[in-house]
Amino acid sequence: ITIVDRNVLRIGLYELLYENKTEVPPKVAINEAIELAKTFGGESSGKFINGVLGTVFKEIENK
Repeated sequence: ITIVDRNVLRIGLYELLYENKTEVPPKVAINEAIELAKTFGGESSGKFINGVLGTVFKEIENK
C-alpha cells in the first residue's frame, strides 16, 4: 500500500467513523477520498480506496 493510499484511507476512515454524519454524509466522504486517490495516487488507487471504504461503510450500516 502506497503512502498516498494509506493517508487517503486515514482521512476517509476518520470521516466515516468519527465525523458528524449530517455535516459530511458517508457517501460524500467516500467519493471525495476516491477523487483524492485518483488525483494523487496510482492507476488503481481509486478502485482500492472505493473497495475498502465501501466495505467499512456497509459494516457500519449493518450495526
